[in-house]
Amino acid sequence: MIQNANPQAEPILTVRNLTTRFRTDRGLVTAVDDVSFDIVAGETVGIVGESGCGKTVTSKSIMRLLPEHVTRIDPRSRIMFRGNNLATASEKTMREVRGDQIAMIFQEPMTSLNPVFQIGWQIEEALKYHTNLNRAQRRQRAIEMLRLVEIPNPERRVREYPHQLSGGMRQRVMIAIALCCEPDILIADEPTTALDVTIQAQILNLMEGLKRKLNTAIVLITHNLGVVAQVCDRVLVMYAGRVIESGTVHDIFHRPQHPYTQALLESIPKRGKREHGKRLPTIPGIVPSLHELPPGCRFAERCRYKQEKCVNEEPELLESGDGRSYRCFFPLTQAPVAPTVEGR
Repeated sequence: MIQNANPQAEPILTVRNLTTRFRTDRGLVTAVDDVSFDIVAGETVGIVGESGCGKTVTSKSIMRLLPEHVTRIDPRSRIMFRGNNLATASEKTMREVRGDQIAMIFQEPMTSLNPVFQIGWQIEEALKYHTNLNRAQRRQRAIEMLRLVEIPNPERRVREYPHQLSGGMRQRVMIAIALCCEPDILIADEPTTALDVTIQAQILNLMEGLKRKLNTAIVLITHNLGVVAQVCDRVLVMYAGRVIESGTVHDIFHRPQHPYTQALLESIPKRGKREHGKRLPTIPGIVPSLHELPPGCRFAERCRYKQEKCVNEEPELLESGDGRSYRCFFPLTQAPVAPTVEGR
């Protein structure tokens, strides 16, 4: 389980044994498998991993935004927030929580913003549902939020439509909508993926500034480890639906325990350290199908350190006693110097 950086701080969100399954033509498939972590106010927790590892499903399970006709959250799962278990809460409770106490920024703003309504109207809708502000006050608050996220000429922009804004501005509008009710937790799902590097940096700096101002906790879902290093306090690494390592940013980047974490870090381009013409390291193979998971460690077939035990037995998530956890029989501090399983 990923522990918070300040053990004395009371978590505002506690996730325990979160397991989410989807109904498919081939039966139930487990997309998120026994995930546990805490979040405290004012910190940023990164959830990282390859596409399909369960990052987004974890966040949407917390928000209960998955289609119920094909989704089943295990009844043993607990998502504790302000005394309510969101895993089993009524839809009425979830409507009160969403957008007010827990808000979410989605990856592509053009699929989240309604193209036929003005920007101001879309911000005001959240205020209309969750506050007692009158119409004039809601409009003023919408303008203030656009100014807060550094959109120029907010009095004019509030009357414009999404297609009239750039990609960076649309993402800022999404942040404004998410923060207009000053939520306790902001979940950001790949908020900078479609943006160029300059706008990406601006969005990240904006989120950091707003976190400090509002003391909002942020859950950042990304595959970009450079972004994680820049803004996160703690990291949860996922693979094939499971947490395989967690810890502080410093520990994860400087003392990774799981071979998968190490392989992810090695694949990051490093300025001035790559020989001319030499290819970046990659992780061989592909993530196993959730329909046909291997009997042992889910990463074993791609692991340079795998042993016979890894192929046949599934490791548990172990606590190292210093706030770290990892799911590996042979963490890097104990790993053999060279592979010993034939064919690797």
